Amino acid sequence: MEFYTLRLCGLVRKLPLSYVGRKTRLASFSILGDVELTDALADEITDRLKQVKFDYVVGTGVKVVPLLHGVAKRLGQGRFVVCRKSVRPYMVAPIILKPLPYFPKHVEQMVINGEDAGRLKGKRVVIVDDVVSTGVTMRMVAKLMEKVGAKVVGRMTVIKQGEPMEAMEDLVYLGEMPVFKSRD
Repeated sequence: MEFYTLRLCGLVRKLPLSYVGRKTRLASFSILGDVELTDALADEITDRLKQVKFDYVVGTGVKVVPLLHGVAKRLGQGRFVVCRKSVRPYMVAPIILKPLPYFPKHVEQMVINGEDAGRLKGKRVVIVDDVVSTGVTMRMVAKLMEKVGAKVVGRMTVIKQGEPMEAMEDLVYLGEMPVFKSRD
């Protein structure tokens, strides 16, 4: 197996390369279970967000929950919000955003718990993700925030991998990883 060496926030991680298509491989990045990396990332993101005026951090899925928790705790915020790709049993009156017509067919819906949607109405939010590659998930969450009446004042990701479908000038990222294409 081949690996990609990621250097981020003074730490080094060897990430396995996995095929996501016949000729395309990505380095498999996850913060889940990595307390040292999650803490370092939360410290860095918190430092970068100190000059942004916002009310809540909003995550793009469950993989980013440890990071959201760390950032919210460091900033003294009592809550953070997580969007999901499907309705979950704990959700009360969930709000669903179907994929936009011009998005690729594999794009899934985004869902927010109705209680969280009410909490975000009229608030300023920063969207946080672990990896942005095409940018579709980040855009879906931004559209969902618009639908619930929240204003997106920042977009942050740990890793930018490849180039998003459309440029996101306001995207702040801590590191970059390449997309590996074979020439066969």
